[in-house]
Amino acid sequence: MRLALFDKGRLGLVEGEDLVDVTDQVAGADTAGPAGVLQQHIEAVAAGAAVRFDLTGRARVPLARAPLGAPLPRPGKIIGAPVNYLDHKAEMEYATSVADLGVFLKSNSSVIGPGEDIVLPYTDKRTDQEGELGVVIGRTASHVSVDEALDHVFGYTCLLDITVRSGEDRSTRKSFDTFTPIGPWIVTADEIPDPDSLDLRCDVAGSTRQRTNTADLIFGVRELVAYASSVMTLRPGDVIATGTPAGVGPLSHGDRVVLEIERIGRLEVGVDGSRATPYAQRPGRRNH
Repeated sequence: MRLALFDKGRLGLVEGEDLVDVTDQVAGADTAGPAGVLQQHIEAVAAGAAVRFDLTGRARVPLARAPLGAPLPRPGKIIGAPVNYLDHKAEMEYATSVADLGVFLKSNSSVIGPGEDIVLPYTDKRTDQEGELGVVIGRTASHVSVDEALDHVFGYTCLLDITVRSGEDRSTRKSFDTFTPIGPWIVTADEIPDPDSLDLRCDVAGSTRQRTNTADLIFGVRELVAYASSVMTLRPGDVIATGTPAGVGPLSHGDRVVLEIERIGRLEVGVDGSRATPYAQRPGRRNH
């Protein structure tokens, strides 16, 4: 299934070129809160509910006219995998990779959905796009093995890990509001037999910057879920950003960023630099 949030938080199932509203078939949908109805559905499935959506006689909305939002507007955790492609390691001249660095956390307030804008914070610090496969956890996972890892995955999505090239820790440079576009929907795991064999392409301003296959990940999806679960308990609805390939580059006001992943979909967002300020004017800056 492809599951999306639309029309201010309603849950839709994608069928062909249409979206079918199934919000009322999710228990507790009316009290879902900021985490959203899809989070409610993921938790119900994790608890063992046999959820089968009945589409009989339901009205259909053309996808082209459906205002989509982030499928998980406030995930419990967003976990990032730094330097998880060898070509990106070479590009950035890093001496280390995910195997040495481990994982990092991004703020869940950085999430936006399709059609929204990445807001550039600084006029004089480069802000880059990083196109990535996103993994959505479906069952609580703690110290799971590599062989068991995919049993704990609910589905997959497109994710952009936006990054300021400055001196702060990754969790700061990647956690600005709007810095984690997710969408356009979540594709359930049964639709993706092998997440380590998906073509990925990211275009900025009409030019292709990144093109890879997830087969080139240093830690594949299985290894990444197993590793992350050895550090922290993964909960239903948590999102893992699996890392970016070579081709990261600066974003400018007015750019359109398009990420396409095979079997998953196409995520498009804009870039707004109209509110950017000089880096030296950031709060807490002192002259020494």
